[in-house]
Amino acid sequence: MKNIYYLIIAACLCLTACKTVAPLQPCNPVPEQRQLAWHDMGCYLFVHFTVNTFTDREWGLGDEDPNVFSPTDLDCRQWARVAKEAGMKGIIITAKHHDGFCLWPSKYTDHSVKYSKWKNGQGDVVRELRKACDEYGLKMGVYLSPWDRNSAKYGTPEYITYYRNQLRELLTEYGDIFEVWCDGANGGDGYYGGAREKRTIDRATYYDWQNTYKIVRELQPKAVLFSDAGPDVRWVGNESGMGSPTNWCALSRDTMYAGGHYPVILGTGQETGKFWVPAEVDVSIRPGWFYHANQDTAVRTPENLLQLYYQSVGRNSSFLLNIPPDRRGHFNENDVKSVLGFKKLLDEEFKNEVKPAKVTANENRGKAFNAKFMADGKPGTYWATKDGVTSATAEFDFGSEQDINRILMQEYVKLGQRIKKFKVEAFVGGQWTNLVDGTTVGYKIIRKFPLTKTSKIRLTIEDSKACPAISNVQFFKAPKD
Repeated sequence: MKNIYYLIIAACLCLTACKTVAPLQPCNPVPEQRQLAWHDMGCYLFVHFTVNTFTDREWGLGDEDPNVFSPTDLDCRQWARVAKEAGMKGIIITAKHHDGFCLWPSKYTDHSVKYSKWKNGQGDVVRELRKACDEYGLKMGVYLSPWDRNSAKYGTPEYITYYRNQLRELLTEYGDIFEVWCDGANGGDGYYGGAREKRTIDRATYYDWQNTYKIVRELQPKAVLFSDAGPDVRWVGNESGMGSPTNWCALSRDTMYAGGHYPVILGTGQETGKFWVPAEVDVSIRPGWFYHANQDTAVRTPENLLQLYYQSVGRNSSFLLNIPPDRRGHFNENDVKSVLGFKKLLDEEFKNEVKPAKVTANENRGKAFNAKFMADGKPGTYWATKDGVTSATAEFDFGSEQDINRILMQEYVKLGQRIKKFKVEAFVGGQWTNLVDGTTVGYKIIRKFPLTKTSKIRLTIEDSKACPAISNVQFFKAPKD
């Protein structure tokens, strides 16, 4: 009887303790499920391929003969194989660039592969890529340029119907799409069905984006929409592969639109933004976005690609790397060598994880939010403090001296992005030595610091929008830079 009595008392005490720990409330904005899936991808490929590949241009005028498009040995399986081997999670294809040439046999134009001598008009690059992505377990996205320098309808209300019809083709005939990419380049000189003139549009109103977005939501509800201002993923504001060290996933995109000029906001985001619109870093492996033979010796090195990884994924962004197929329809050997070399370097960077033996904190929300959950390798658990506590310290004890030069941190972003300022210190020579001063964290950041021999590292959250919620902290000994 006495044992039963004690069990009842213990259960009552447990229930009382649980009641005192309120569930963590969201710190808005928070991501949608499709955005969380996008965050998890990290790195994926861009493929710029169209008539420009064969005319040696970056932007076609729209007056190209469809027969110009003539890859001698199109091999989308090679693209997918290289992407897989390089650790990329998907491929986005320029299904239609500014020249208006369609890589699929669209029934709404004669400026497409259907009217090319390639495969006697029976070819479909998008479909071949779909099959290759499926074979190699990759996701597929589509780039559909809003600007069309071929269409006589461009600049008129009728063009919006034309654009939406093509969008519907891509979203209904080619399986699951993970991202729909809308370029900000809109309006200018073009062929326009023979008019050969300059056409300008009001970028803020012409496309009636909200109703176009509804089509994507209806047909591909799991796809994220990219443009300068989202609505799901935003441009980082440059094409040099540079994410911002301070990078909020939030953005007040109400008055923003594709093609607008927002040079600072796109890089840093907005701490007080009302919507979750994280940044994507797009950059080409070559000086140009399309293949040019004279750039075969100007391909980025594996070391440079690794630097871009730290400047993108390491700064709370995704890494969209463009590799343009050559006139055969292959990734050039130099590009392949570089991107696979990058993967080898990346593997070496994170091969040697240094795991703490013990994690403690000066503030805990309760047992369900203990500091140890930052090091348990489970994305669904996290350390959190009590409501109103926006600064706290966690200590990672390794049990003995270890060599460390990298830290990876992740917030539990399902409940929002919170951290505004932090620092990382190492216990060296009997005192705490500063390693990193940082601002935002978000989905993921990675910071480098000189190789340091230490038995303990201290993470201090100096300021936060709400009580911090950190799901993952990892340490590594990477090769010296």
